[in-house]
Amino acid sequence: MKKSKPRLSFWQIWNMSFGFLGIQIGFALQNANVSRIFETLGAKVDDIPILWVAAPVTGLIIQPIIGHMSDRTWTRMGRRRPYFLIGALLASIALCVITNSPTWLFAAGILWIMDASINVSMEPFRAFVGDMLVSEQRTTGFAMQSFFIGLGAVIGSFLPWILVNWFNVPELPAPGKLLPMNLKLSFYMGAGIFFIAVLWTVIRTKEYSPEALKEFAEAEDPEIKRQREVSETEVAARKLNFYLPGSIWLGTGLILTFILSKVNLEKELYVITGGVSLFGILQMVAGALQSSGRGKNSLNSILTDLRNMPKTMGQLAVVQFFTWFALFSMWIYTTSAVTSRLYGTTDTTSLAYNEGANWVGVLFGIYNGCAALIAFLLPVLARATSRKITHSLCLIIGGISLISINLVSAPWQLVFPMAGIGIAWASILSMPYAILTGALPQNKMGIYMGIFNFFIVIPQILAASILGSMVKHMFSGNTMNALIAGGFSMIIAALMVRFVKDVDDRRNK
Repeated sequence: MKKSKPRLSFWQIWNMSFGFLGIQIGFALQNANVSRIFETLGAKVDDIPILWVAAPVTGLIIQPIIGHMSDRTWTRMGRRRPYFLIGALLASIALCVITNSPTWLFAAGILWIMDASINVSMEPFRAFVGDMLVSEQRTTGFAMQSFFIGLGAVIGSFLPWILVNWFNVPELPAPGKLLPMNLKLSFYMGAGIFFIAVLWTVIRTKEYSPEALKEFAEAEDPEIKRQREVSETEVAARKLNFYLPGSIWLGTGLILTFILSKVNLEKELYVITGGVSLFGILQMVAGALQSSGRGKNSLNSILTDLRNMPKTMGQLAVVQFFTWFALFSMWIYTTSAVTSRLYGTTDTTSLAYNEGANWVGVLFGIYNGCAALIAFLLPVLARATSRKITHSLCLIIGGISLISINLVSAPWQLVFPMAGIGIAWASILSMPYAILTGALPQNKMGIYMGIFNFFIVIPQILAASILGSMVKHMFSGNTMNALIAGGFSMIIAALMVRFVKDVDDRRNK
């Protein structure tokens, strides 16, 4: 009789998720302060979105590669844990360097390095839940990650404000300096916590061997197993044609690039046309490798798995697209919208601007704090209704809250819409992943988690490419309208949840 995967205790799930506390402190410091750093170092407000493209582009490249590699890794440290540790070390170094950047271009380069490192550490954490937990515990596992993400984001978002108001660290730059000491100290402290938190997970969690995981997979519910697993025989028997779709993607990208060069539109749009062309080139390279008998490589494996992804992943992709477009608009423009609308300034060296920017950090902490508080209520609501209903409801609350930012007349009133955004954020960080893992074969958990990241970062790349142009030409420089557009995008995402099939939901059986 095959041995089933054991259920883990609350504290075992706690330990395996604890590293996300550090990861999210790093992300929170970045999300709340990098636009501020860019502006302070001389970047123009309509150039900031393209600088933010570092995060999604590095995620797009790094996560599927790390997922593919970690699926095939086994060392004395385990399968996923080596990547946790290497990424944490590099990201911590980048956090210390970015606030000492001499120019905004240097800061943009460090941001790319930081995001690549964070992605190396973060991607295996998602697959880790699928590796370690039985189906019934995965919603709780991702909820635990949501808790630590929320808690870490609260700490990271509040750090600059806490240092000023509790420890009297200066919030204005010293003479001859561009960035204030409270911001620098926040990044140094965040770097230390990042590394220690990930190290805790590495030390306190033991991974299952590939042989044990194979035995667990063979012992699971036959009906769930049938719906989940990709037929390796069928895939192997069907050689994919990479040349035709590659030619279409490349041709489309080149045509759009040519059209763009002839019209007076923003240069950021080249990111989209270049990405389309690059995807076509990669498929043609994969086709050439396959034709020459060298098809067993990481590129062909990733593209093959992309073409054969489970239907549930494709359905969730639509939901993720509209969700993350909304989030990216919020991360980019909240500081600018709040400081210009409620504090009446765009001068990055003024006291009013820095007070407003610090308050935005607090607000980001509030929505993350709300996410942490309700994270453990989501599994309860999902059991009472379903994961789909829970996620859809949370997204609707988030979309309405994002739109309502335009209605407030005083900074303190922003607490209420941020609480609503926090409810959506808790669900965004858990429900799609809980739904997805039920549809994935065990031996491809890492690669598919990496590919799933495509549908998070592509809308962010699109937002980074077009939002600057939209704000400049459609919204006449009014960044508040970008937040409203994001709110409507999140409501569309909520409506799309209805079309997702949750394979692991026993109500479907």
